[in-house]
Amino acid sequence: MKSRKNLTRFTYETTAFQGWRLCLSKSGSTFTKYFSDKKYGGERKALKAATTALDELRDLLDKSRKVNGKLSKTTITKAQKLLKAA
Repeated sequence: MKSRKNLTRFTYETTAFQGWRLCLSKSGSTFTKYFSDKKYGGERKALKAATTALDELRDLLDKSRKVNGKLSKTTITKAQKLLKAA
């Protein structure tokens, strides 16, 4: 499978990790989470989990308020909790 916007596929044979990396930057903050094939039960299931998390994160960040052009501390905390729970 090919990488998509904000989702990158990692399939290096020399490393133990194979899966998807979600990386989204918005208003000076960057959010990253790895979705392992092993943890989620395969490449497609890991992609589905990553896509769901990306959609939820985008929704949260699009509806959030900004303070001086940056995301508020509350929004950043909510985004980090959302990614931890995914």
